[in-house]
Amino acid sequence: MSESGNWRRATGIAGAAIGVIAAGAAAGVAIERMTVGRGIRRKARLALDAEGPYGALRGTPGRALADDGTELYYEVDDATPGEETGADGAAGPRRRRLFGRKAPAPVTVVFSHGFCLNQDVWHFQRAALRGLVRTVHWDQRSHGRSARGAAQLGPDPVPVTIDQLGRDLKAVIDAAAPDGPLVLVGHSMGGMTVMALADQFPELIRDRVVGVAFIGTSSGKLAEVTYGLPTLGVNVVRSVLPGVLRALGSQAELVERGRRATAEISAGVIKRYSFSSKDVDPAVARFAERLLESTPIDVVAEFYPAFTEHDKATALPAFLEVPALVLAGENDLVTPSSHSEAIGDLLPDAELVIVPDGGHLVILEHPEVVTDRLADLLVRVGAVPAPSNVGTHGSTAQPGA
Repeated sequence: MSESGNWRRATGIAGAAIGVIAAGAAAGVAIERMTVGRGIRRKARLALDAEGPYGALRGTPGRALADDGTELYYEVDDATPGEETGADGAAGPRRRRLFGRKAPAPVTVVFSHGFCLNQDVWHFQRAALRGLVRTVHWDQRSHGRSARGAAQLGPDPVPVTIDQLGRDLKAVIDAAAPDGPLVLVGHSMGGMTVMALADQFPELIRDRVVGVAFIGTSSGKLAEVTYGLPTLGVNVVRSVLPGVLRALGSQAELVERGRRATAEISAGVIKRYSFSSKDVDPAVARFAERLLESTPIDVVAEFYPAFTEHDKATALPAFLEVPALVLAGENDLVTPSSHSEAIGDLLPDAELVIVPDGGHLVILEHPEVVTDRLADLLVRVGAVPAPSNVGTHGSTAQPGA
């Protein structure tokens, strides 16, 4: 193979691995090469994409403007008339008019996704709650259908911070749910975003938030996570990673070509750091690949430093009076379950759920458990009438949904 070919392959492997590192993996993982021919693998991926139309659910689109001018994309799924409830559990028709007066707005559940993902990762939970409660799903800046961060593209780029993501969430709430009670749900980076919102806008939490769910996330100390690697190895990775990311981010086009050329290797890395179960539906695993691979390497480079600086333990007491769910996969290598237990220690009245045989993408791996516990939270805050109204895990989208 020529020298340029070697470079493309090397950068492809590095880009694939680092893309997952930023979503929670680490470099240097040993992966055996698959023995099936590349053409057959490509056909298999296409077949899986057709078999499982995950991420095909769409809602009413909207756009919010962040404080730096970044356009943030969101979608709203409204409750079916007669099903929506207020914070007091009042059903839809009664909610609309009470003795000739307009009743309070219904509960809105706002879902914030993790790094290198987009709003579609909530597929199962979205399907289960559709028509039952008003929901908002949004794409974090530089992810999904949202625009690249304006502050990161200027002549003097500003690093992405978790605080910025918290302000982004506030902009989405102002646009998509300007009044009425809120339930905030965040996975991984999305949970950190919710904490940053509370840190900067405690009055919003006090006045409007009636429930919160932190899923597979952390309040800080992410620099101590080893990602299942030997301590020495992960320390070496941490020492060189910032420079490597900057170099790869400056060669984004070349790296992206390399990532595509080494898709079978990145699939192994993604599965290792996304799931714990050995029997994950192949179509779901392929869906996770598509989500993670969609994040450009320069976006990975922009976001990565924010995680080592993230520390929002002091923001969590804002939720002490709020019904809360804290859930994690027992074998999460990205945001270990011990980080969720630490959140539970700071929110002693929260329901703490550690899912056996669960990895970082527990919302895809064990959707029935996540949706069941989320449904219970929504019942407790009066957002849905009864757990039986919510499907155990949702369903795949029908074509054209």
